[in-house]
Amino acid sequence: MAAGGPQGPGATHLATKVELTISCENLMDMDVFSKSDPLCAVYINTTGSQWYEIGRTEMILNNLNPKFAKKFVLDYYFEMVQKMKFSVYDIDNDTPDLSDDDFLGELECTLGQIVSNRQMTRPLMLRNHRPAGHGTITICAEEITDNRMANFEVYGRRLDKKYLWWSDPYLEFYKQTETGWQLAHRTEVVKNNLNPIWRPFRIPLRSLCAGDPEKPVKVYCYDYHVNGSHSLIGSFQTTLAEMQTATPICPAEFECINHKKLKKKNYKNSGVICIKSCQVVKEFTFLDYIMGGCGINFTIAIDFTGSNGDPRTPESLHYINPEGYNEYLTAIWAVGNVIQDYDSNKMFPVFGFGAQVPPSWQVSHEFPINFNPANPFCSGIEGVVSAYQQCLPQLKLWGPTNFSPIINHVACFARQAFRQHTASQYYVLLIITDGVITDMDQTRTAIVAASYLPMSIIIVGVGRADFSAMEFLDSDDKLLRSARGDVAARDIVQFVPFRDFQGNSVALAQSVLAELPDQVASFFNSYKLRPPNIFSLSDPS
Repeated sequence: MAAGGPQGPGATHLATKVELTISCENLMDMDVFSKSDPLCAVYINTTGSQWYEIGRTEMILNNLNPKFAKKFVLDYYFEMVQKMKFSVYDIDNDTPDLSDDDFLGELECTLGQIVSNRQMTRPLMLRNHRPAGHGTITICAEEITDNRMANFEVYGRRLDKKYLWWSDPYLEFYKQTETGWQLAHRTEVVKNNLNPIWRPFRIPLRSLCAGDPEKPVKVYCYDYHVNGSHSLIGSFQTTLAEMQTATPICPAEFECINHKKLKKKNYKNSGVICIKSCQVVKEFTFLDYIMGGCGINFTIAIDFTGSNGDPRTPESLHYINPEGYNEYLTAIWAVGNVIQDYDSNKMFPVFGFGAQVPPSWQVSHEFPINFNPANPFCSGIEGVVSAYQQCLPQLKLWGPTNFSPIINHVACFARQAFRQHTASQYYVLLIITDGVITDMDQTRTAIVAASYLPMSIIIVGVGRADFSAMEFLDSDDKLLRSARGDVAARDIVQFVPFRDFQGNSVALAQSVLAELPDQVASFFNSYKLRPPNIFSLSDPS
């Protein structure tokens, strides 16, 4: 689930959290031998002309009428105009850059329009303001007042063969609404298995049954086809209350019925779906953790490789202009000023990488910029800026651009904190860099390992380099894999190119930090770790 949007203009502005669900119909077919493979990118604009992306849905293969499972959670401010843009693309390659994919149309509106309509269907428009064929987009908004989650363990038994001797089954859960059935969750596909065991998954109660355990829930089991013409194996209707009766010893079992086969003689069912476990738990929010004593530990890593240019010349990205700024300093100020409010002692360790460091002049990939390994901390963002300015003339900018040492350095502290089995510490690493990563395989391995720890990584790209490698690490559409094939537990990287913000430090900070609250809350909730000082919080009821 994506969480995004600006943090609001001030403490006096009260926000309502809303969840958006997106679907499309009658999309243009841009592929010759198959159907379009649509994805929807979501943008928000609260600062004038600056759009920034808050997330993307999953890509659905060969489907002109996609129902996207990924949800978007935003802060809605009644008193603000929050412009939204939903851009739909036919994905033709594995690159994160959408400019080389076919554009299927977009909708511009405001969050207020969506909220007031609750369910809004509008035609998709091309950039020349003409209709995108007969394509439409539907956006449903629901206020979030229930933070409970249903944790599921599900398996199937004796499912029907749909192709020769096998099926590739997956499940879809639907919530009943005033206007019909709305997709709440889609599981992964289990290949070539008539007795599948799906990975444990969780569904917000608001998405599954609007918090009502007696509200009907429909479950469909499909055989996945790569061409998009998925075959229905069967379906059943139940309630959360029924599914909650499940235990590992006595699972709740539901016959999967294909109504087209009911007239066949001796037809009983098309298999059985077994709910091994369905447990409802309270989901703590980011503010629950912060107010309950969780500390945010902020580390900064600065790229001092030679590709930045000679800091003494105006062409260098490290050149400090007469006003006392460069892109590195602007990024530090923008992000640091927001995140320092969540750091209790405001002491930040700051490291450089890729430079020759005195007195040995050996290349280092994790040196403290105050040259004090025993105490690499700077006092406040002002102290970070001061240390940077004093450090810069003493270095020889060199190379290569290695990220893995500093990621592993911070991960070491996150691992120690996690061993305490409390939600008392979360680590955020801000990397500011100008170019392509040299140790990509090692960096991927380090990020995958860090995804299992209380840690997030923010990368701000400065300058005009090719940042496609950074966008690859920011795996919004699919989880990152290491070179050995290990899969990340979650997406912990947020990358933004500085050039997209044209000096707007407020928009830069909003974009960089948009995913962090959800990353913190979802990590600790997934391990069932409560805020440390839970009794200091007011009763959520």
